[in-house]
Amino acid sequence: MMPEIILLSVFFLTLIITKLRSKEYKFAFSGRVAMAAMLVTTGLAHFAFAKGMAMMLPDFIPFRMMVVYITGILELLAAVGLLLPRYVKLTGRLLIIFFVLLLPANIYAAINHVNLQTATYDGDGPGYLWFRIPLQAFFIGWVYLSSIKPSIVIWKLSA
Repeated sequence: MMPEIILLSVFFLTLIITKLRSKEYKFAFSGRVAMAAMLVTTGLAHFAFAKGMAMMLPDFIPFRMMVVYITGILELLAAVGLLLPRYVKLTGRLLIIFFVLLLPANIYAAINHVNLQTATYDGDGPGYLWFRIPLQAFFIGWVYLSSIKPSIVIWKLSA
C-alpha cells in the first residue's frame, strides 16, 4: 500500500508546486514525477525484500535472486527515464510492458500466499488479486497518460 500512497501524495504535491510556480497545473509532468518516486520506492524494495520477492517467482525460473535484483535496477532506471524528456515515451512504453510482465508473478504470489516483506507463506492469498489486477491496470493507464499520450489529459484548470 505504501507505493500507492507515495504515487498519489507526490502527484498532488507536484501539482500544487507546479501550479504555484507556473500558474498552471502540469498533470503529465506531475504524473511522471509521482511514478518515478513510486518506482524508486519499489525498486529499492527489491533489495530490502529480495528473499520475499524471489518467492514470488515459480521454482522453474532460474537465478530468482538475480531476477529480483535486475528488476529492481530496471525500476530505478525507469524512474530516471521518466524524468528525462528525451526518454519519456520510450520509458513509458517499456514500463507498460514491464507492468504486464509482472502480473504473472503477482498472481503466483497471491495463489501461494507469499508475504514478500516477511518472506513467508502467510500472505493475503488469492483475494488480493481483486485489488492487485485493477491496480496493475491503473499503473499502466497512469504511465500511458503521463508519458505516451499526455495530450489526452486536456484538463486545464487555471485561476
